[in-house]
Amino acid sequence: MVDVLGFDIGGVNTKAAFLRTQKGKLQETNLTVEYFPVWKHPGNLAGVLLALKQRLGAESLDGVGVTMTAELSDVYQTKREGVHQVLDNVKESFPYTPIHVLNSDAELEPISEAELAPLGVAAANWAATGWFVAQRILDCVVVDVGSTSASIIPVSDGKLVAKGKTDLDKLMCGELVYTGSLRTNVAAVVQSVPVRGGLASVASELFALSADVHLILGNVTEKQYTCETADGRGKTVPEALARLARVVCADTEMLNTQEIVGIAKYISDMQVAQVAKGLVKVYSYMKDQSKKEVPVVVAGLGKDFIARKAAEKIGAEPIVDLGTLTPIDVSVATPAFAVALMTAIKLGREKISWTR
Repeated sequence: MVDVLGFDIGGVNTKAAFLRTQKGKLQETNLTVEYFPVWKHPGNLAGVLLALKQRLGAESLDGVGVTMTAELSDVYQTKREGVHQVLDNVKESFPYTPIHVLNSDAELEPISEAELAPLGVAAANWAATGWFVAQRILDCVVVDVGSTSASIIPVSDGKLVAKGKTDLDKLMCGELVYTGSLRTNVAAVVQSVPVRGGLASVASELFALSADVHLILGNVTEKQYTCETADGRGKTVPEALARLARVVCADTEMLNTQEIVGIAKYISDMQVAQVAKGLVKVYSYMKDQSKKEVPVVVAGLGKDFIARKAAEKIGAEPIVDLGTLTPIDVSVATPAFAVALMTAIKLGREKISWTR
C-alpha cells in the first residue's frame, strides 16, 4: 500500500490530493482546496499544508509530490526566491517524508535537485495536467481554465509537445492566456462594453472581477466565489451587480438589472474569445501535424462556460470533459491529483489503473 499527498501550491489557492494505491490500483482519492493568498502571509504556507493534510485524513505518508505557481507572486523579488521559499515551507511541513517536485518536462525530481535548478520547476503545474490526460488520450489539446488563468496544453502520441516551458514563452505562443474564472479584473478583459445602444469605455480600476460576471450569469455559485471581492463587500448577486455597474462609472440606480446582465454576457463572451485566440493557434498546429482526431479536453472551474465555449467557437471536436476520465471529478484540482499519482507510481514502481 502506498499513501501519498500531491500539492499544487498557487499564489491564491493551494490544492491538495490524497491517494492510496495498492498493487497497481487506485484505492482511495480525496481532494481539497484552500484559499490562501500567499502574498499576505507567506510564512504561513507550512501551516496551510499541514492543515490540508489533516483535512484529507492523511496520516503516515510514503511520499509528497509538489508543483507550484506561487513563485510568481510579487511578495517574492524573483521566481528563484519564490521557488526556494515554497520548497522551504514544504520541507518544514514534511521533514521526514520523501518530497518530489515536478519540473516542466513532466518529470519528478528530488527536492534537492529542484533547489539547485529552481527555474525548472517554476510554474510547472500545466505539465502535471498534460501528463495526466496523456495517460488516457494520446492526441489532444487540453484547455484548463482556473480561477486566474487558462493553460492550453498540446499532447501528441502520449507526450507533451508544448512549445513553451516558461510562462513568458507560453504567453508568446498562445499556450497561456491570463484570463480566469474568478480573479481577472474586468478592465483586463474589455476596454468598452455595450450599453443602451452604444459603447461605454470601462474605468481602468479594480471595480469588478470575472467572478462577479460569472456569479451574475449563474456560472459560479457564491461558494465557488472563493477569492476576495474587489470592494470587500459580499458575494451575493445584488452586490456583484453593483460592482459591475461601477465598471462603467454607474450604479444600480442608473442601470437596471437587465442592462447589467447584458454587460456581464458581453464580458463573458470576450473572455471566451481571449481563450479561443490562444486555442486556435495550438489546435491548428496540432491538426496540421496529426492525421488523427484531436479532441479538446476541458478542465478547471471554467471548463464549461469558458473552455468548452472557446473550443466550440473555433469548431474543435470532439470536446471531452476531463471529469469523465477519473472515478471522481478531479478537474478543479487536476495538477494536485496528477502529481500525487506520479508520486505513487514512482514509489510503487508500477503503473496504476483506475476505472470510471
